[in-house]
Amino acid sequence: MIKRGRAQISKFIIHKVGNKFNSSTNAFSDKVLEFDQETYELMLPFLLKPFTNVAESFRFSHHADIALNEINSYTKQVFEDGDSFVEVSQNIVTHLFEQSNSAQIKRGDVLIAFFEDVEYRDVMTTAIGIFKIESKSSFFQTYMDDSNFDIMLQQGISTKRIDKGCLIINSTDDEGRTVLSVDNNNYDAQYWIKNFLNVKYADDANQHTNTYIEMCKDFSDQVIQEEFGLHEKNKFLASTVDFFNENDHVNINAFKEEVFDEEGGRMELFEDYKKQYEEANDVLVRNDFIISDVVLKKQKSKMRTEIKLDTNIQIKLDIDAPDAYTEYIEQGFDEEKKMKFYKVFYNEEK
Repeated sequence: MIKRGRAQISKFIIHKVGNKFNSSTNAFSDKVLEFDQETYELMLPFLLKPFTNVAESFRFSHHADIALNEINSYTKQVFEDGDSFVEVSQNIVTHLFEQSNSAQIKRGDVLIAFFEDVEYRDVMTTAIGIFKIESKSSFFQTYMDDSNFDIMLQQGISTKRIDKGCLIINSTDDEGRTVLSVDNNNYDAQYWIKNFLNVKYADDANQHTNTYIEMCKDFSDQVIQEEFGLHEKNKFLASTVDFFNENDHVNINAFKEEVFDEEGGRMELFEDYKKQYEEANDVLVRNDFIISDVVLKKQKSKMRTEIKLDTNIQIKLDIDAPDAYTEYIEQGFDEEKKMKFYKVFYNEEK
């Protein structure tokens, strides 16, 4: 995540990107935009605020040579030669256009900015932001016409959020230059992360925590729920979250001993699934790593533990209360009604 208290926009340009599948073309600006003060004061936080809460960072990737990664090469050129900003920004949009490999990819405005005095990991540095605006908001514009006010419907960019954006920080480590990314339209996530940016998660606590929890979520869906039912799936997820809440690092052996019973074979199922997951997703799931609290909080917010029944009843379970799954809820079968049931224990209604 970044701090933007002293950040400034020193260069800014707008282009339009089309989609080669529906014959729409690109449209380029040939010079940077000069802001009026009011617009600048809205634009700066609009572009940078999303990255103040981003914990996970990426690094550029390429199957042959990292120097051949287009966005890595283009942004490196701007960092080294600021006068190339306009030309490089046009090349970036052309590259984005080439990644529109289906009609589903939306056209939009592409905003490219050069930032100064961005604080990242306690160091002041520069950064390049690339933002794609796909959604326009409708608003009413009033105007004077023959001594009377009239009104028309117009569309423009909402100041509430960006659709897609990345921030390339002029800061490197052993893995390369740091990239932050946000995507509020996840219908085409591969298009932005994989095809356009071609980045991978940094090899750090954030990535390790995210990968492990994603594997556990998939295991709960594809193995636990399929073989043991929805209630057992939710109980496993709650136990997983409880382990992460109560520890500052993960050791896979300690995790298995705490989350699984020795009997029942689930530990072996988990071990087999981990191997399959690593192979299918081409990732390494670490056996020992420091837990990222920021990523854990984000993952918990995305977990769904509702039990939806065909009798129009839903039971919502607290992901942070694993004991409730075993102590206060029971499953059974009513022979008279020939129906399954849940029995829920409680003291008072809230």
